[in-house]
Amino acid sequence: MFDQCHWINEPQTWRVEDGRLDVTTDANTDFWRETHYGFTRDSGHVFAYRREGGFSASLRIRARYEALYDQAGMMVRIDEKTWIKAGIELSDGMACLGSVLTAGQSDWATGRYAGDPGDFYLRITVDKGVLRLQASGDGRHWPLVRLCPFPEAETYLVGPMCCTPERAGLSVSFSDFKVTDPLGKDLHDLS
Repeated sequence: MFDQCHWINEPQTWRVEDGRLDVTTDANTDFWRETHYGFTRDSGHVFAYRREGGFSASLRIRARYEALYDQAGMMVRIDEKTWIKAGIELSDGMACLGSVLTAGQSDWATGRYAGDPGDFYLRITVDKGVLRLQASGDGRHWPLVRLCPFPEAETYLVGPMCCTPERAGLSVSFSDFKVTDPLGKDLHDLS
């Protein structure tokens, strides 16, 4: 699928090879809007696939987080004021699984990740005004992380996301990227 993606804020160093996207983040990159910090940043890296209508997207993310706010995962974006980013973020000295939902302003929900933060999977389903976020350590079992309203749009951008607000140089490997019609599974179906 990477051959159908385009960059929002293309990093200096990246390549696609054998179904894998390898990225090294540029300096001081981030996505955030106003809440608590009072600033707006829209400089993080997203390799975006354009999707019309609802979908389920899944992705494997491998990285080693070293500095405060190092982050890698997936983003769904309607525009610069309406998006969600989700993944692992280094915060308070530990790798946390988190998500930032932005509808004019950003929120931030985060907690310690029980699995290996250096190798995990994310799945996001957007359908009928609802977003479902799931994370997996093995790509087979998908516990719920977040369920929230998300605006309906004719077109969404979805894909791998990474940024480093405090430095440059986080190396991330993304693979197993798939975008399909919404899975339509029951809320607590873990498969």
